[in-house]
Amino acid sequence: MTDPSAPPTDQLAGTTLNDGAVSSQVARAEFSDRVPIRSIISLPDGGSGLAGQKVRIGGWVKTGRKADKDAFAFLELSDGSCPGNLQVIVEASLWDLGQLVATGTCVVVDGELKLPPAGTKQKVELRADKVLHVGPVDAAKYPLPKMRLTLDFLRDYVHLRSRTNTISAVARIRNALAYATHTFFQKHGFLYVHTPIITTSDCEGAGEMFQVTTLFSEAEKLEKELKENPPPSEADIEAARVLVKEKGEVVSQLKSAKASKKEISSSVDELKKAKEILSKLEERSKLQPGIPQKDGKTDYARDFFARQAFLTVSGQLQVESYACALSSVYTFGPTFRAEHSHTSRHLAEFWMVEPEIAFADLEDDMNCAEAYVKFICQWLLENCIDDMEFMADKFDKGCINRLKMVSSTPFMRLSYTEAVEVLEEAVKNGKKFENEVKWGIDLASEHERYLTEVQFQKPVIVYNYPKDIKAFYMRLNDDNKTVAAMDVLVPKVGELVGGSQREERYDVIQRRIKEMGLPTEPYEWYLDLRRYGTVKHAGFGLGFERMILFATGLDNIRDVIPFPRYPGRADL
Repeated sequence: MTDPSAPPTDQLAGTTLNDGAVSSQVARAEFSDRVPIRSIISLPDGGSGLAGQKVRIGGWVKTGRKADKDAFAFLELSDGSCPGNLQVIVEASLWDLGQLVATGTCVVVDGELKLPPAGTKQKVELRADKVLHVGPVDAAKYPLPKMRLTLDFLRDYVHLRSRTNTISAVARIRNALAYATHTFFQKHGFLYVHTPIITTSDCEGAGEMFQVTTLFSEAEKLEKELKENPPPSEADIEAARVLVKEKGEVVSQLKSAKASKKEISSSVDELKKAKEILSKLEERSKLQPGIPQKDGKTDYARDFFARQAFLTVSGQLQVESYACALSSVYTFGPTFRAEHSHTSRHLAEFWMVEPEIAFADLEDDMNCAEAYVKFICQWLLENCIDDMEFMADKFDKGCINRLKMVSSTPFMRLSYTEAVEVLEEAVKNGKKFENEVKWGIDLASEHERYLTEVQFQKPVIVYNYPKDIKAFYMRLNDDNKTVAAMDVLVPKVGELVGGSQREERYDVIQRRIKEMGLPTEPYEWYLDLRRYGTVKHAGFGLGFERMILFATGLDNIRDVIPFPRYPGRADL
């Protein structure tokens, strides 16, 4: 029997399978000698055709139980490569079974794939020959016991929740959508641009931004330092001034007496040192604890970036500068919003997909958005169907059909004015909305979902919104009342994509910035894009977490991002 007290890492490092021991039919993991569970049980025959093959498997125990009077144990192992588990049978002669059966235990074994007894659920199982590694778990302390746990509960254990079936499925779906995003834009000739996370521009003009500053930490350090080493007194400074004066007089006297160069040089050095000491004392005497002020306001000139800086709410403005040189570009990264909201649709940190197309108008923008959304829906159906089937079984029976519908159905397109007329007609016919319907409002989620789920029963693109409810950079239409903006609305979540043709006319966008009460200075660089070689261009942003909500059918956005940040919570 293998000694359970032996260092498991040493056993694993010192043991390898012979190349001939693993059939070429079994795909090993890259950069590892184990075989992913997916490459076994996700085969069309469930892995039964691999019976007789020798493999190395590593994973975490989902469920474990002893059997036949503790002669062996059944372990359901998952390595995160797919939704399913592989059943592993370990005899008591190989390891202390009590260490193996606890949920959460990590196990690496060598063994042979076998056909299970007839009538069992699994198509193949592994009979262990050797246990190479055990990462034990104290079952009494492990926070994710073998029971149905709520998603709300799991948010308290974000570092462990990816071990659950639901969160691991979401992680694979999220990965598939990210891969599909890059595939779509690369396939269509877009260049991936990394836009800054720290910015001095407010893209949305809403002002709900996280500030990036070192002023507080610097003030704390200064306060601590001044306590340990108090600033000089006026007497200290006066004494230093007297010393400078005396040293200066000595130099003058030596020069008048025509002393040697060596004597004069030595005295001049002493004078310089005295002046340096005085300068440091005077500078230190000016230090004041707290945030630096100037004219009654925070002095950002003394901050790290010598000006106010924030976490970005969007990479759009910056990526526009690349579109105005490289034509078709996109950015895909984290964005931040300091909105104190606790709803199931808001995060403080979230991801955005933001393409920008030069020489394109609103029609081109809508065509691109529709093609992209259809592409990523189809991608999930073709590449992530096992996880989608899990979500359909556990959370939303209609999620797969919703993906099929969106990927294959032409989107309905109507103007904002037409959308409001549809909603007003619904109200006349007895439909009650919590939010009033009238021209000029920003459509609420209930309005968007009515259009997609009830009125048209498919995705809807609403375009030409009132200028007063949209951002300054959206192109003003000829009616002077609306802008060339568009939103893609989908069932389940409402708005999924927001975009527009950008205002390329210098005089118009300058006027719009002033109308919205925004300072011009932070946008001077943005105006340069209109001053120098301006071009018609358009783009949009897709909220990545909203897309995952739409795909999975989950209700809370905090469950579709690995490490959710929202008011009061920033774990890890």
